[in-house]
Amino acid sequence: MQHDHKDSGYRKGSITLGGAVAMGTGVMIGAGIFALTGQVAQLAGPLFPLAFIAGAIVTSFSAYSYVKMSNAWPSAGGIGMILQKCYGPGAVAAGAALLMALSMVIAESLVARTFATYVLRPFEITGGPLVPILAVAVIMFAFLVNIAGNRSVGRFSLVMAAVKVGGIALFGITALWASGFQFAAASQTMPDATPVGFIASMALAILAFKGFTTITNSGAEITDPHRNVGRAIVISIALCVVVYLLVAFGVGASLTLDEIVAARDYSLAEAARPALGQAGFYLTVVLAAVATASGVLASVFAVSRMLAMLTEMKMIPHRHFGMPGNIQRHTLVYTVVIAATLAIFFDLGRIASLGAFFYLVMDMTVHWGVFRFRRKEVGAAGAVILAALAFDAVVLSAFTAMKLQSDPAIVVIAGMAIAAVFAFERMYLSRWLMPQANPDP
Repeated sequence: MQHDHKDSGYRKGSITLGGAVAMGTGVMIGAGIFALTGQVAQLAGPLFPLAFIAGAIVTSFSAYSYVKMSNAWPSAGGIGMILQKCYGPGAVAAGAALLMALSMVIAESLVARTFATYVLRPFEITGGPLVPILAVAVIMFAFLVNIAGNRSVGRFSLVMAAVKVGGIALFGITALWASGFQFAAASQTMPDATPVGFIASMALAILAFKGFTTITNSGAEITDPHRNVGRAIVISIALCVVVYLLVAFGVGASLTLDEIVAARDYSLAEAARPALGQAGFYLTVVLAAVATASGVLASVFAVSRMLAMLTEMKMIPHRHFGMPGNIQRHTLVYTVVIAATLAIFFDLGRIASLGAFFYLVMDMTVHWGVFRFRRKEVGAAGAVILAALAFDAVVLSAFTAMKLQSDPAIVVIAGMAIAAVFAFERMYLSRWLMPQANPDP
């Protein structure tokens, strides 16, 4: 079985700098902008475009730990590797890595549901069984394309990223232009837009940028990884800031805040109507469908990779249930099953909240690990890491406070799920890893 590593589809140097940027922006722009603009506006009020800027600033601080670690040890294990280097092969590293993988699966179902919501918009269908059915269909499509192999995903991502970035930027500019650069959303103040709401909205804005971690997870395959992993992360975050701002201002120019919140699951399509007419509305729906479908594709690819690596690193159990093929083929199936289940049972708001909780907890675990154990070795500035940790803590607290008011059940579900992940890893690792004393990770 010594060919196992080659089997899992990793090829050194198979992803160029441009390809890595396309992958990062592909995952980010799929979810962030179509699903989250309305939800961010609901929490942040008229200042919602600034929430994306604030989210980008927090994400840039966050990215610092990942860039430093990836430059020192570029690996296909990505976040699993970072956590293992910090905490050793125990339950903390494995639990946080599993949270990351789950937050990626959650993002996948978020984007899949967003795809369904936009596609059904021209038919005036806003709920019912068709949303989860279509969401599951697009997840299955992504599964089939992923089975077709690595290179097809790379090529497809590049083309899609270009279409998305261009199309969405054009949408924002046209909508702003059509409104005579007025910002309708600022014309009214929502009574319940508070500073806490604004900080809480940053949790969702951060979700819109977390696609940069996809680049970390493909570290070993990127050409000249010591230089390019960090560069790809910086470029894709910068690109997304520009695109998100154009969209936020474009939506805000066309719709008042009440309208954005009312149409929060499909706010871009609604904003296109007054700005660009019926044709613009249909074009936006098509753009949303393309962007979200390719977002699901990129994230299915990324998650199955991450799970395959965690399996190879003995951080999560693996059962192939009699399925043929290699580990990554099996983790693809797991990924798709979990994402489809979430897409069926949760609405967009709850899926996004769950993703935010999982991601922020994992992110804080990474920062603390780098600060505590590897800071000197990778030449990282402690102050920057502590700032990232503090930002995460503040955002997570505000988000939890807001959710306890509006949807306490999701806070309970998230808390129980996070506790269960760590407890599960604790049991799994104590059962399997105790007998074999583990050398240095």
